[in-house]
Amino acid sequence: MAAIGAATACGATETSTTQPKIADTTTTLPVPTRTQPAPSTEAPPAQAPSSAPAATQAATVPMPNVVCMNLQAAQDLIQKAGVFFSRSKDATGAGRMQVLDRNWVVVAQTPAPGVPIGEGDAVLSVVKKGEPGDCS
Repeated sequence: MAAIGAATACGATETSTTQPKIADTTTTLPVPTRTQPAPSTEAPPAQAPSSAPAATQAATVPMPNVVCMNLQAAQDLIQKAGVFFSRSKDATGAGRMQVLDRNWVVVAQTPAPGVPIGEGDAVLSVVKKGEPGDCS
């Protein structure tokens, strides 16, 4: 056995000659047996024709006019129309992220009002409140 030394809070050294005991156990698990299903003599069931079209076309809604709205209100209006994913970009070209949507104003939109849009089609160009061109 090896002596194990440890320092106490007072700086004295304690020595322990005990070692942890490791349990030696073996567990035998049953091995599952596989059975093969009997070959089927029946024909597979016929597939019923589907009444739904193979490629579902996404619903579109008319793009609302959101110019001069704060970005959050514009997004809310687009969502109320039925489209839940729109994009926004910094109209100054600086590439700033729109973290607090209520602090930004929509100065341009693509597409124009009334044009049908689907998810991700609406692109809103924005500037921060108080910047030139913020519709104030």
